[in-house]
Amino acid sequence: TGHDGTVRIGYTVWGDRIDGTYLSIDHSHAHLNMPATFMFARGMEEAPITLTIHQPTGWKIATQLAPTARANVFTAPNMQYFLDSPIQVGPLMTRTWTRNVGGRTSTYRMSLHHLGTESEADSLASMVRRIVDEEIGLWGEPAQYDYGTYTFLMDYLPWAGGDGMEHRNSTVITSRNPINTAEQRRGKLGTISHEFFHSWNMERLRSKGVEPFNFADEDMSNDLWFGEGFTNYFGPLIIRRAGFTTNEDWARSFGGEIVGTIQSPARNHGSPINMSQGAVFFDGSSFPDPVNRQNVFLSYYTWGSIVAAGLDLTLRSRFNKTLDDYMRLMWKDFGSHQSKALAPTRPYTTTDLRNTLARFTGDSAFARDFFDRYVYGRDVPDFARLLEFGGFRLQVDSVEKPYLGAALDDDSTGVFINFSVEGGSAYDAGIVNGDIIYSFDGAPVRNSDALNDALSRRKAGDVVQVGVIQQEVRKTIPMKIRGRKSMKVVTYESAGIPVTPEITRFRESWFGSRAITQ
Repeated sequence: TGHDGTVRIGYTVWGDRIDGTYLSIDHSHAHLNMPATFMFARGMEEAPITLTIHQPTGWKIATQLAPTARANVFTAPNMQYFLDSPIQVGPLMTRTWTRNVGGRTSTYRMSLHHLGTESEADSLASMVRRIVDEEIGLWGEPAQYDYGTYTFLMDYLPWAGGDGMEHRNSTVITSRNPINTAEQRRGKLGTISHEFFHSWNMERLRSKGVEPFNFADEDMSNDLWFGEGFTNYFGPLIIRRAGFTTNEDWARSFGGEIVGTIQSPARNHGSPINMSQGAVFFDGSSFPDPVNRQNVFLSYYTWGSIVAAGLDLTLRSRFNKTLDDYMRLMWKDFGSHQSKALAPTRPYTTTDLRNTLARFTGDSAFARDFFDRYVYGRDVPDFARLLEFGGFRLQVDSVEKPYLGAALDDDSTGVFINFSVEGGSAYDAGIVNGDIIYSFDGAPVRNSDALNDALSRRKAGDVVQVGVIQQEVRKTIPMKIRGRKSMKVVTYESAGIPVTPEITRFRESWFGSRAITQ
């Protein structure tokens, strides 16, 4: 009281990190993620905000904040939108294009800060346009950008961290690697495809667990397996549809995700929903407690993408429908409903996801069983059968090979155990993180190559004596060698299996372009 209502606050922030969470301000640019940069005042969450940026001469500004008549002044309708609106200021290379779908024109802007050339920026922009067109084709319409523009905020700088973060009408994408070559530019498409997909799935088609977002406490959601995991499935699928990768590429990359999920011991400790709930501990958090992460946590990005792949292949082979169609129905019923305050009015629950699948397939028993087994439960879809429809094979070796199940580093006294995996020979024998193996069945082992060579000469079921240093104590531990069959996903072509016309049609439906046409 007793003044004109204006309060001026000065404070210092630490700004030396370029990624999707923090901020960086230096002689070369300003990279601002709002929660890391600005305070907020309790009780004023609904108040509109005006921001003035004083940039050096020649620097450009890029943000999803609403522009005004003044080029350096921007507004936000409320705190939620403001804190969701990162800003990039610097010597930016900008590429802009439009798309008209259903009579509605949307503008797309690529704002790039890198040390390369304008022609490299042109080449990357042409790739981004193809990704944009494929994703609009999948969803059937753009994501109704609030001010008509979607902005890619990109920092490809040697001192940047690798990251991607979605926002309602923009995304932050950072990497220390350049875009000098076509291969390097293609390497950036995974993050670009994933984060742009979020402008529909997560930003507007949004779980009730994170809506509205709470900036003071943990936001625990049951449904990140859908918001992040399904996005993680469609990201590489979009790149395949755009023609940037091949079937062999997909078999190697996504096939590795399938195999990793099947073999992960973390499935013994929780479901995709449980892993989603763990995001507040595992996704970017810092804590000193050792949690044996590799054994108890399977990323909801990965597990969710496997659920998505299993559902897509099941819908295609059993119901003659696609996951694309299911996502469009979820969009129509939930994601397309937005308020004047620029927020979802119909956030979904896990039950909504299941009920929509039941209505979509006309088979409530199937929807209930799928969710019970693969979402609430810990099973993995039967990819050995499902992949065959698309001309892929889940190859499993007929013979178990000795499986140590440990990540190794060479040490001056032997082989250092970074971590051991539940179900592996080392873990089951009590040889765990921080131990050093110095002998194997009485013979010294000087490095990891020697240890792996000695292990390969044994067979599953053998018991060997392992010399181990555990917290400076030397001991000999009997270790029963566990076996594991290696597996991988391969194309029919590489396996020497004929590709039938039915498989060709299935692949075209699955991997064929959906790009919009102007």
